[in-house]
Amino acid sequence: MSPVEEQYDRGVEYKVAGQYEEAIAEFQAVLSADPEHAPAHRQLGLVYGFLGLFDESIQELLASVELNGHDLEARNDLALTYAMIGMTDEAKSQFEIVLAADPENAIAKRNMTYF
Repeated sequence: MSPVEEQYDRGVEYKVAGQYEEAIAEFQAVLSADPEHAPAHRQLGLVYGFLGLFDESIQELLASVELNGHDLEARNDLALTYAMIGMTDEAKSQFEIVLAADPENAIAKRNMTYF
């Protein structure tokens, strides 16, 4: 396993353990080495969201989606974050993209009922 992937895995472990500052440091180190590491952008966006840093969260989740538009989990995360802060049009748009690619996506289907 490469050092970057080891850092990424540590970041995920820190995130799961609720050690958000440590997780941020690991994900930022990954992105310093590989700015196009879409999963690190996604994970960093999730951590920022847990901390209530929604602008930063959306920025990172958008970067993840832009780098890997086929990652439906990242799109769902972006949509959920948009919905959480009242950006309903943006949330709905992301859920629609998910459902176009995967009509049975449980997260997107469940959340579209709110629109």
